[in-house]
Amino acid sequence: MSPDPCLIRPFAGLRPRSADAAAVAAPPYDVLSSEEARQAAVGKPLSFLHVSKAEIDLPPDVDHYAPEVYAKSAENFRRLIDSGVLHRDPCPCYYAYRLVMGEHVQTGLVAAASIAAYESNHIRKHEFTRPDKEDDRVRQIEALNAQTGPVLLAHPDSAAAERLVALATESVPVADVTADDGIRHTLWIIDQAASLVQISEVFGAMPALYIADGHHRSAAAARVAAARRSRESASACAESFLAVIFPAAQMQIMDYNRVVRDLNGLAEAAFLREVGQRYTVSLAAGPVRPERSGVCGMYLGGRWYRLELRPGLVPLSDPVRRLDVSMLAEQLLGPILAITDLRRDTRVDFVGGIRGLKELERRVNSGEMAAAFAMYPTQMADLMAVADAGQVMPPKSTWFEPKLADGLVSLVLDPDQGYSPGCGIGSTGLASDN
Repeated sequence: MSPDPCLIRPFAGLRPRSADAAAVAAPPYDVLSSEEARQAAVGKPLSFLHVSKAEIDLPPDVDHYAPEVYAKSAENFRRLIDSGVLHRDPCPCYYAYRLVMGEHVQTGLVAAASIAAYESNHIRKHEFTRPDKEDDRVRQIEALNAQTGPVLLAHPDSAAAERLVALATESVPVADVTADDGIRHTLWIIDQAASLVQISEVFGAMPALYIADGHHRSAAAARVAAARRSRESASACAESFLAVIFPAAQMQIMDYNRVVRDLNGLAEAAFLREVGQRYTVSLAAGPVRPERSGVCGMYLGGRWYRLELRPGLVPLSDPVRRLDVSMLAEQLLGPILAITDLRRDTRVDFVGGIRGLKELERRVNSGEMAAAFAMYPTQMADLMAVADAGQVMPPKSTWFEPKLADGLVSLVLDPDQGYSPGCGIGSTGLASDN
């Protein structure tokens, strides 16, 4: 497949005034429950949660997918625009976006990513999507006429791309927000014509981009674009989805751990014997955080064990089967616990690594769960190998941290003035920050 010069495009972003950025920025819509969002938004009338989780402004018993929720979202979105809290840049831009979480730093590019490239597999997937979740995002995009939840993408090693984005961070940012969780979000505008052309060319020459998080958002954007094509001439922005693209080497995947409700009728001793047929089992002095692939920690009966898969059982040639989450499913969850459908079986649950190993202990010690498994994190190279092979990862294989914020920049779907539906860049000038 030849590289697509229209892989990404600049766009006239809709974003908060610098003075309001901290009040607007919010966690992604899918990491908070409705009740958590309701509490987080108390006393914060500008919080983007009023747009991304608009059910918080309706009675608690409302169906979260009811038409009035999307209508309320659109009403709240329009209120932020009409009041001047959100304003749209007058010309197409790229944006540099830096995330800082403790010692971890990653700097990427905010862009309008090509739906044509997504449909041709130039932007590659590694997960299945659920129709109900796609439907929700389609309704949200159509209600707002905008995409507000960015898709997290990764790009292969490119010193040129990193250099071009880094240059933008030498200017004054238009947003610099430290969120309640301590993560710092900083945004810079890239609006000089020469820089826009260089960035488009460098990214357009890449063999592929990879969806890290946001499969439902990108799939929904593609559905919206297809529907608009069928009834009108779609704009360049409607043929794109909002994305933030980071170098793969800078991205951080945390462990995505498993907990199980029962031992499939086995006593602990019998279960340990079964596990010992496939793993070398060692009692550990404390919590086990796996140091490499093929090793996992197990918390059972108030004690930690180190499990190391026996030689010959690691399927090195298959990019999906050699994932640690796949090996646990294939060697333990399925044959010993009879858990074969991780998407639907209620006997298994998943715990993001951000919650720590203490959360695994808590779930078991409370009696809610019978055992917990601490996984070695999936690596970016594994994700890219699966996507390149056109395969799909098991559910809950990756937990990316830090998370992007909602509300710092959105992609409006109507035509941009001075912006051609093709790859060319129209007239540019300094973006205002009223």
